[in-house]
Amino acid sequence: MAQVADPARTVILTVDDDPGVSRAVARDLRRRYGAAYRIVRAESGEAALEALHELKLRGDLVAVILADFRMPQMNGIEFLEQALNVYPGARRVLLTAYADTNAAIDAINVVDLDHYLLKPWDPPEEKLYPVVDDLLTAWRSSDYRPVPATKVVGHRWSARSSQVREFLARNQVPYRWYSSDEPEGRRLLEAAGTDGQRLPLVITPECTVLIEPEAADLAAHVGLATTPAADFYDLVVIGGGPAGLGAAVYGASEGLRTVLIERSATGGQAGQSSRIENYLGFPDGVSGAQLTERARRQATRFGAEILTAREVTGLEVNGPARVVRFSDGSAVAAHSVILATGVSYRQLRAPGCDDLTGRGVYYGSSLTEAASCQGRDVYIVGGANSAGQAAMYLARGAKTVTLLVRGESLRASMSYYLIQQIEEAANISVRTRTVVEAAHGEEHLEQLALRDVDSGATELVDAQWMFVFIGAAPLTDWLDGTVLRDERGFILAGPDLTPDGRPPAEWALDRPPYHLETNIPGVFVAGDARAQSAKRVASAVGEGAMAVMLVHRYLEQS
Repeated sequence: MAQVADPARTVILTVDDDPGVSRAVARDLRRRYGAAYRIVRAESGEAALEALHELKLRGDLVAVILADFRMPQMNGIEFLEQALNVYPGARRVLLTAYADTNAAIDAINVVDLDHYLLKPWDPPEEKLYPVVDDLLTAWRSSDYRPVPATKVVGHRWSARSSQVREFLARNQVPYRWYSSDEPEGRRLLEAAGTDGQRLPLVITPECTVLIEPEAADLAAHVGLATTPAADFYDLVVIGGGPAGLGAAVYGASEGLRTVLIERSATGGQAGQSSRIENYLGFPDGVSGAQLTERARRQATRFGAEILTAREVTGLEVNGPARVVRFSDGSAVAAHSVILATGVSYRQLRAPGCDDLTGRGVYYGSSLTEAASCQGRDVYIVGGANSAGQAAMYLARGAKTVTLLVRGESLRASMSYYLIQQIEEAANISVRTRTVVEAAHGEEHLEQLALRDVDSGATELVDAQWMFVFIGAAPLTDWLDGTVLRDERGFILAGPDLTPDGRPPAEWALDRPPYHLETNIPGVFVAGDARAQSAKRVASAVGEGAMAVMLVHRYLEQS
């Protein structure tokens, strides 16, 4: 039997929607390979993709993937095509019935299939093991170098530890998590010469030790670009959500020297979504992380620079140049700027929430915490799509999920398809006309005080996990005094600048502002930060592309 250098971290994955077949495949694989490989099984393509992404983030290796062809929602070929993006070096096998052999042959070209197996494969000694042995041999001889993983030692209820894990996960940096109160975590703390009073401890693949690192320092040590390669560009895009990524893709692909600046991680709020099911071209849905990572790769392939963990604090006009200033005092200049800063979740002002943020109270999906919610009671505050998507995702492992909604129903703020899914989920309940009055706990969240809006009655419930989605505020305070905004902080552009048919008083050009152009010529806005925007992923991507078109028009006339 084939052996590997690091068996504990090398996986053979199998996926089949028939539980009996799934167990049988895993049983036969464990019998032959269980001592040297970790056998992971899933019962849907979606679940298998999630498993692959989790393995990727941890830096684990996947040697072979076996997928059944006939699976609902996502068949085996469709799954293997997506798996190819995550683990291109893994050997791919399609399990088929005799009637499906033509599909299997076609898949050789579609997903570079390595082999197809007819079911049943009994006896496995003759029909299964020789095939897998050959694939493992081929995999070991290929260039499958493991990605060295960053180590993070922290405490389960440490807010900063949670932030670091989320930062690494959203930036697609492989890492391994060690609890400070477990033996391996304590060994790492001792090796680093620290007592664990300040957490998290981060150890990079180069063995650099960082204690409670700030985002910029962490980014620089794990290989993320933080410094622009040039002083001047054609286009600076501020914000890495769907609008910003769309602008970066179209700007770079059309020959503009483009740099995208993101203060945390690309994807914005959409990147934190567990499932986006109404985005054009993805009939089976796509996770925000998947969509974001594809867009980021696409932008860099066209030549766009992406800077991470850089906070923009100012925008200045210097003749034809638009100067973007960073919090450390440095700056970068360009002919044009696209503001795609997006929005952030509003904070829950109930007593106790601020103190418990990152320790049971989370804003957004915080998908790195989902595994800890297994078998627990989870509360979600909010009634829009982001809250519904989080509820469906967390309900897969949580004991119960309770949606707390201030309004009378979900219908005013949530898409119909999500409402249907929530109604069909046995472990999801919806409490309307209910708000969080207070959060209680010492080291972490322990209880919530819930108030009925109509009666005023208050109820105390046990809770360790609360995820908050209560509307969004634009990230535009740094533009005060420079770019015109409405009373809520959203950026005014195009027709909104000329309600009476006349441009703003400071407008110096003999033309009106273009559709997405702000009161500063050459500075455009796209996505959720724009006043009256649609607040949808598709519209944000479209506005990013449209803004680039208008940038070209501006540059031609400058």
